[in-house]
Amino acid sequence: MWRKLSEIISVEHLAYSYPGPEGTEGGSNGCGKSTLAKHFNSILLPCGGKVYVCGMDTSREDLVMAVRRRVGMVFQNPDNQIVANVVEEDVAFGPENLGIASPEIRRRVDNALKQVDMYNYREHAPHLLSGGQKQRVAIAGIIAMEPRCIVLDEPTAMLDPRGRREVMETVGRLNQEKGITVVLITHHMDEAAKAGRVVVLHRGQVAADGTPRQVFSQPELLHELGLAAPETVELCYELNKEGFSLPLDALEPEECAQILYEAVRSDP
Repeated sequence: MWRKLSEIISVEHLAYSYPGPEGTEGGSNGCGKSTLAKHFNSILLPCGGKVYVCGMDTSREDLVMAVRRRVGMVFQNPDNQIVANVVEEDVAFGPENLGIASPEIRRRVDNALKQVDMYNYREHAPHLLSGGQKQRVAIAGIIAMEPRCIVLDEPTAMLDPRGRREVMETVGRLNQEKGITVVLITHHMDEAAKAGRVVVLHRGQVAADGTPRQVFSQPELLHELGLAAPETVELCYELNKEGFSLPLDALEPEECAQILYEAVRSDP
């Protein structure tokens, strides 16, 4: 579904340690997903190794703004990114900070809101919107800065199923129709299954890396890491324990249903 990262972001031997009290070395309470994402647009800077965005070293102070023009961040809670009392003013905030001229800002804001299907809400108050609508406004604010890549850090974690669907459809459309590279951090395996490439992190290290079919066809590895495969894979995995011999790379319900149908039909 989504295009790969090649030539947009490059990470080489990245190391980072959060500072502890009084400058002592601290730690992190996760596996490093958000920490990694924040290196993609210079929110955090490497303690070791390098991160490059479109060939630019993200640790160079003179390149920070150029990096952020190319990589935009969308966080888990849209309320933390909404800064204005009117939707269109909020979307204009980023381009204004980049020094874009007013007529161009108007064009970008209108275009961004149309891309996320929120143009009709441009004069609304953001706090009156649903969670999914707020997140789409946050995405529009990033689109208005015209980045080459959007990094989304668990953007659906606080949303209901409808909001999740709205955001994921928006993100997929931006990638497919606008050619924007998407980096999605998520705990929802059905969302990860739509990606072109899946990277599983565990304690700051890459535990698995490949296409969704390659990664999710290893349910035992995922279980060891405290993760689950998509429901279709888990179903086939459990049936195999009962004597079936089903492939473990069916990610879509229709594909899984066909596999089950053929297995039952061929059973003597």
